[in-house]
Amino acid sequence: MLPYDSLEGAELALGRNLTVAERLWFSYSAHKSDYILYTHNCLFVFLVFSLVPLPWALVELYWFDAVDRFKLQPRVKRSFPELFKCYKDVLHQFIFVVVPLIAVSFPVLEWVGIRTSLPLPTKWEVISQLIVYFLVEDYTNYWIHRFLHGEWGYKKIHYMHHEYNAPIGFAAPYAHWAEILILGIPTFLGPAMVPCHMTTLWLWSSLRQVEAIETHSGYNFPWSPTKLIPFYGGPEYHDFHHFVGRQCQSNFASIFTYCDYLYGTDKLKEQVKKHLE
Repeated sequence: MLPYDSLEGAELALGRNLTVAERLWFSYSAHKSDYILYTHNCLFVFLVFSLVPLPWALVELYWFDAVDRFKLQPRVKRSFPELFKCYKDVLHQFIFVVVPLIAVSFPVLEWVGIRTSLPLPTKWEVISQLIVYFLVEDYTNYWIHRFLHGEWGYKKIHYMHHEYNAPIGFAAPYAHWAEILILGIPTFLGPAMVPCHMTTLWLWSSLRQVEAIETHSGYNFPWSPTKLIPFYGGPEYHDFHHFVGRQCQSNFASIFTYCDYLYGTDKLKEQVKKHLE
């Protein structure tokens, strides 16, 4: 909850006029508790995993023949019942795992210093923090992912995520409840190390989901803007990992490929393409 009684009080405290964005933020959040604002993440995560995969799902159902050359495993075509079943399974995990996790984790976010007050962060502050979060998440996720491909980790936990050996966007968050909890660590570690504004946390949670969905989409579109990101793995890189499955000891990258390169677990693109043909 903001420590100001009015817009005028906020401007007096800051010593300047509020921006349009700050006025909107004040109007929306002034009388909401920090806990309520934090639990907005439930809504954003739900909207992202429900809506973002839809374009790839529509392509799969109605325009497959027109874009099958971009499909990484063209022999696999999902039906509507298959896509809907995946969505229902993810929704179940969201309700019974993700929502409770978000609901009980607020004290940790409060302790590390996630703020809701004015001023809002600058553009460069948001960008720099997001870069840190993506790098921290990627590095931490890499080692957890390698652990989950050990005999015990895969047999007890990670097997579930690999039920889709030809991944689809809806399957990006499809995983064992224990894996969802474990992988929450890399997601929240960045904001814990470099505390941010609540709006940045919302943006980070949403972007991380969008990235995971694109990586699991099963399509390698040449016009994707993510191809401009240095060291970005993308759908082609991760699809190979799902294609091989349990025996795969490479392409563990969550987002970027540098960890696979540094620790000798990368597969060259030529090898990836050979396996996916």
